Amino acid sequence: MKQFSLFLFTVFCISIASGQSRIIYETFYSAKMDQDRKLKIQLPRDYETNTEKVYPIVVVLDGNYLFEPVAGNVDYFSYWEDMPESLVVGIMQGDQRYDDCDYDDTTFFPSDTGSKFFEFIGMELIQYLDENYRTAQFVIGVGHDFTANFLNYYLFKDPPLLNGYINLSPDLAPLMDERLPERIPSIETKTFYYLATGTDDVKDLQEISKGLDARLRPLSSENFSYYFDNFEGATHYSLVGHGIPNALEKIFSVYRPISKTEFNDVVMKLETPVNEYLKEKYTTIEELFGLSNPIRINDFIAVATAAEKKSQWEALRDIASMAQRQYPDTVLGDYYMARFYEETGDPKKAMRTYQGGFDKEEVEFITVDLMLDRADRIKEDFGF
Repeated sequence: MKQFSLFLFTVFCISIASGQSRIIYETFYSAKMDQDRKLKIQLPRDYETNTEKVYPIVVVLDGNYLFEPVAGNVDYFSYWEDMPESLVVGIMQGDQRYDDCDYDDTTFFPSDTGSKFFEFIGMELIQYLDENYRTAQFVIGVGHDFTANFLNYYLFKDPPLLNGYINLSPDLAPLMDERLPERIPSIETKTFYYLATGTDDVKDLQEISKGLDARLRPLSSENFSYYFDNFEGATHYSLVGHGIPNALEKIFSVYRPISKTEFNDVVMKLETPVNEYLKEKYTTIEELFGLSNPIRINDFIAVATAAEKKSQWEALRDIASMAQRQYPDTVLGDYYMARFYEETGDPKKAMRTYQGGFDKEEVEFITVDLMLDRADRIKEDFGF
């Protein structure tokens, strides 16, 4: 039997009503550590119904107290599509956290129990999750003080094990503040790094975070997305509640639906065709998070509206064609294709395209009545 499958599925399982996330408990045997480790796993809301979908992984160290705030925020953000639905995996550590994070007094890299725990995550846990759950190739780690420092060791693998690092008030090992700035520029894969402290954090840890921020801030680049928060009035423990949502919001900013701010400050100011922006947004989502998501209806409408306002009619035709392919049973693509025909001097095609949507599903403001009204107006104006 493979070592990855040597686990006991706990009898106790919290099943929440249909349409909500589900939490399960597992006991995982680690051959690297030669011991059982308890895991707490939150499955996304649609995990059991949408069997073709894959999900990023959020690995939570200090799962005894960090799991709930992380899992709650992931569930909330994904409900509103501000981040993809994700598999949240908490590793229960308790008093073992100190042994798990042990490092050598000379090299300051993991040693003894720390090395075994490092290999448990990197060589057993992630592979087990990939083999037993529908996972996307995007993994975030979350840690607090000692465990936040521990996450940084995975940046020294080539390529790094994690794609995103949420470091909450890290208690850094000696030399880590020097090694990270030296290592990061050589990392070729896209990496997200979030660091947080608070003005009422433990004084030494606050200074560590501020010093690390000063070294990492200049390194922000196309491959290294770096974010830092120093929360006013936040203590060592309350900063966790501030930092987790901020980190998720920043890491998954490109994933969010197009907002009013993005529409006004980005899309409407583009000098290039807006349809290319829409394609690039979803290409980026696929490349970063391993997710082949259909373009949201609201994103189609936002970019099509921009194309109309900017009189980019060829861009509108491309947007309409994509919408017809992705949502063939709705009026979405037909409406914007008819708008293209209207504005480019082909009223007869516009009228017929509007009429062709009479038996399709309505979306947002685009109703069947609107389609037929526009067709009737063209008929009257041109005497068809």
